[in-house]
Amino acid sequence: MSQNIVQLVDGLPSSGMTIRALQLLDFVSPGQWQNVTGFDNTIRLVTGEEDPETMAKIRARAEQLFADSSQGYQRAIGIYQGVDSAGGKLGLASMAHMLGEKVGLLSFLSKLTPKEDTAQTIDLGLKLMAEVSGFCYANGFPGDGVLDFLGAIGSFEKENLIRLSAIVTFDGLVPLGPEYGAKLMESARSWTLPDIQGNAIFVKILPFLPFGNDVGAAFEFAKNGLGQIGGQVGGFASSHGITVDGVLGRAKDLLDFNEGRLDLLAAMLDVSTNYMEHTGIQSVARSLIERSVGEI
Repeated sequence: MSQNIVQLVDGLPSSGMTIRALQLLDFVSPGQWQNVTGFDNTIRLVTGEEDPETMAKIRARAEQLFADSSQGYQRAIGIYQGVDSAGGKLGLASMAHMLGEKVGLLSFLSKLTPKEDTAQTIDLGLKLMAEVSGFCYANGFPGDGVLDFLGAIGSFEKENLIRLSAIVTFDGLVPLGPEYGAKLMESARSWTLPDIQGNAIFVKILPFLPFGNDVGAAFEFAKNGLGQIGGQVGGFASSHGITVDGVLGRAKDLLDFNEGRLDLLAAMLDVSTNYMEHTGIQSVARSLIERSVGEI
């Protein structure tokens, strides 16, 4: 990996479309997620430490752990970055206006083609399985640790909570409606290998999964894993008070859009945000800092 964890965290933006989209979900657990950027600032947030010498030791140990490829931290980052890079971010000059002002969605995103439900459920399912592996790698579990993920999901907080909320909301609830969970499970039961083998997300995250680029094993992991986590994920939105109307009400502070075209809103969020990479880097940094404090 070309950048170390300090460089990755130092390079996180403090504003922009991703940040504003994530802030829409703050109501899920107010104040849980803070968009802290800069590695030293993250050390202060996680540990409360202010002593420069101690902070330097924490930073150095975190860099050593991240650089060790036998650990899962680099794989976690690779997964989070791979998911977002698969979104095919648009290079439209007009996108810049999104960073500081409300814009009309339909006025310039005519190039977007919303996904059909089948394609959307596949993307949702693969993002969820990417989250399983990314979370497990970042927390010292095997990358196929579905049961470890299930054991932790009920106590998700901070970056992990906001990221899962975003997956469920932006890739599930908004494009697929309140029955996103049922649609996902129905779709996953009928998946075949060709259905996902050419999927951009699958292609991007495959090298980081613990299957040695074994496409068949990765497919079985995704399909079987969704069977295990589907119930909790399907009920996540309602259990956290996330509704379509609530999201739309908050989204109007971000964008002007036609309420009848939620599929376009979902497509816009897909191509204009990198919330998994952003919060994934923050999650990995937190895990590294917490571990480093215990080891120095």
